[in-house]
Amino acid sequence: MEINKNYQPADTENKWYQHWKNQGYFQSKPDNREPYTIVIPPPNVTGILHMGHMLNNTLQDVLIRRKRMQGYNACWVPGTDHASIATEAKVVALLSEKGISKKDLSREEFLKHAWEWTDKYGGIILKQLEKLGCSCDWNRTRFTLEENLSDAVIQVFVDLYEKGLIYRGVRMVNWDPKGLTAVSDEEVIRKEINGKLFYVNYPIAGENQTWITVATTRPETILGDSGIAVHPNDERYQHLIGKKAIVPFIHREIPIIADENIDISFGTGCLKVTPAHDLLDYEIGLKHNLEIINTLNEDGTIAPIAGRYIGEDRFVARKKMAADLATEGLLVKTEDIVHSVGFSERTDAVIEPRLSQQWFVNMKSISGKAKEAVENDVVNLIPNKFKNTYRHWMENIKDWCISRQLWWGHRIPAYYLPNGNTIVAITPELALSNAQQLFPDLNLSANDLQQDEDVLDTWFSSWLWPISVFDGFKDPNNPDINYYYPTNDLITAPEILFFWVARMIMAGYEYRQAPPFKNVYLTGIVRDKLGRKMSKSLGNSPDPIELIDKYSADGVRFGMLICSPAGNDLLFDESYCEQGRNFANKIWNAFRLIHSWQEMDCPMDPVQQLAIQWMGAKIANTTIELQDHFNKFRISEAQMVIYKLIWDDFCSWFLEMIKPPQGHGLSPELLIKIQHIFESLLQLLHPFMPFLTEEIWHLLSPRKEGEDLMVSQLRTLTVKSENKPLLVFFPHIQQAITELRSLRNQHQISPKQTLQLWINPLNLQEYTPGIIALIQKMGNFSPIEFTKEKINGATYKLIDQDEFYILLESVIDPEIEKQKLTEELNYQEGFLISVRKKLENEKFRLNAKPEIIAAEEKKQQDSESRIRVIKDRLKEL
Repeated sequence: MEINKNYQPADTENKWYQHWKNQGYFQSKPDNREPYTIVIPPPNVTGILHMGHMLNNTLQDVLIRRKRMQGYNACWVPGTDHASIATEAKVVALLSEKGISKKDLSREEFLKHAWEWTDKYGGIILKQLEKLGCSCDWNRTRFTLEENLSDAVIQVFVDLYEKGLIYRGVRMVNWDPKGLTAVSDEEVIRKEINGKLFYVNYPIAGENQTWITVATTRPETILGDSGIAVHPNDERYQHLIGKKAIVPFIHREIPIIADENIDISFGTGCLKVTPAHDLLDYEIGLKHNLEIINTLNEDGTIAPIAGRYIGEDRFVARKKMAADLATEGLLVKTEDIVHSVGFSERTDAVIEPRLSQQWFVNMKSISGKAKEAVENDVVNLIPNKFKNTYRHWMENIKDWCISRQLWWGHRIPAYYLPNGNTIVAITPELALSNAQQLFPDLNLSANDLQQDEDVLDTWFSSWLWPISVFDGFKDPNNPDINYYYPTNDLITAPEILFFWVARMIMAGYEYRQAPPFKNVYLTGIVRDKLGRKMSKSLGNSPDPIELIDKYSADGVRFGMLICSPAGNDLLFDESYCEQGRNFANKIWNAFRLIHSWQEMDCPMDPVQQLAIQWMGAKIANTTIELQDHFNKFRISEAQMVIYKLIWDDFCSWFLEMIKPPQGHGLSPELLIKIQHIFESLLQLLHPFMPFLTEEIWHLLSPRKEGEDLMVSQLRTLTVKSENKPLLVFFPHIQQAITELRSLRNQHQISPKQTLQLWINPLNLQEYTPGIIALIQKMGNFSPIEFTKEKINGATYKLIDQDEFYILLESVIDPEIEKQKLTEELNYQEGFLISVRKKLENEKFRLNAKPEIIAAEEKKQQDSESRIRVIKDRLKEL
């Protein structure tokens, strides 16, 4: 068979991915096997692959492929999220480019455009995941706005409403003036920004030249003030409590009140109370029955009720108000400050606290079991450092604002009657029927019911995802939900731990009496090598598809995982993908070497027998280590273990040990054993680098239909008791061979020149015929001799406790050797002085652990021994 000199990933990846799909390997149906289930965190339907997706989905694919090879019925459910705010914003922008305003469209017309756009561009990201090699069950692809999942959302809303867990009310919410919608607390990103603190004088009513000074960061809201609050224990203002102040420019008199919530240390200790524009102000206003004056429009411009700056943007009005206050002599001073400001996660607009009538979920009533599940490790957060964060959030949980002032999404199933009552029902027909039964005298028709204009928060559909993807609401006892739920592992990002993970656990207990998964693996954020978060604006976020085209899917998968410990940020560098590509080429070249060896009727020599024995034991031992890493979700570490096993042990040692002399071949028995070892390595590596491994698997040996690596079962390997000592001793031999070769290189002696070697071992029994033959072959030594005496004239090497003597006199220059030995002696004597000083330091001996002291004493002994040997050798020379 003609084997390409270079690995061709593009051809290989397309070929094998299509083959796997055609064979139905990704598909899963309930059967008698134990299921292993992952539901994908659904990306936005309009999204494209970014580096965070690459990391997240590579991890999921590694887990699902390994479980499939361990005999589980592996099911990875893909899908997309309708992403209300993001998608509507894109559609609005698209229409704007065509000269169409959303305001000029009916709801139905707008949704028609939105569906057309979604059908055209939606799902691109799923095709990109195929290019990465993701082995999702594509037949199970779901969309949060598809009919069955939409029905589930409406069903849950109605159910929670009837249980009294969903209510409608006027509350202070986070308002996005750009998206023109309310957002939940979890969708607000707090940022520390530079700002100004304005000190403003308010005249005291009925008094001349008497003022109360207030410090504020938002002078534009002064026009909505309805009170000034001071702390009841603040002696500076005791005489003013009960009096009235005058709001600048509009001359409205407002009361000066006492309230214990005031922070005496901030500003002047006086708070201007603007109940319509701040949560604390709102609560103080309710307590003291202050007027609520909303001076801002929904888009963040000044409302007519303010009386000044009408129609101006809030930030423009801020500057104008500050200037006008200064002109009037009311601005005492300004200070530069750094303060925390909330931004919309989706639009990056500064959030405006706003009183608004919205729909809420009573979270305290449904969060208890979800809190206990994580506290009691029913659901494991990995790494568990997030456990405290989770607990803190759950203990301080607030009601969830679930209504959004948008059109794209699940429309709230609430219907308003002419008499002011509200009917909540799954369908308009059922709402009408219920209304007619409740109010027969009204003679209601369908036209009398007005459905709520708002849609539900996108997360209100996402929190049902692990149940709804298996149609657990439509048919609560169907075979899929009973078999696959609860799922096993969830791979997601820490920033949506509360957005999504906590709420899914709540929904799981509410509707299935069980959490939706057992483990939550929280990835870190992908950053550039300078530690900056990747973004388009910084230009530091590479295109994942371009990376795949350049380095191969396997190379990129390798690069993503080589530096991604759970929960810690990944400092990505393109060189990691290059390392992955180089690794793939290394394995390809190893295969080409093995493929070049000819079959010959000859016995295995002792080194080849040792190689098979050692490599088999090494792989078996590594499989145990690997399983431990996977059990603890140390996926990056697992990949590194396999990398070292293949690059170092297999390619650098095993192949050199096993390769035949020039012009010779290998026995059929040995070739079969080599193939078996290579297959075991390919199996271990396959979840990480599926394309390369599948290609080599089929080139190694003819395969029957269905004998693909992807569905092969991982071999159960154990280390035989007689091989355990070999695993312990072999690293010592590797070190010895490496140092003896290094000695040859230092003296520029050709590898082809045979040298003489004596060994004085601590334990002669460890030097089996195979070990002796290995040292002789790898070091090119004449038959090795064992000695208990020092060999005069030979160069000495102490490796661990064993002494090695190489006869170099006939091939080295004595003067050069004396110079090298003198340099080594100077170094060792200096090193010994530093070690002795440390050991003579009483403070060190008192504070250091015993094992640290023992290590330093060992360094002293070794250095003293080395110095004696060098001096003896110098005398000989």
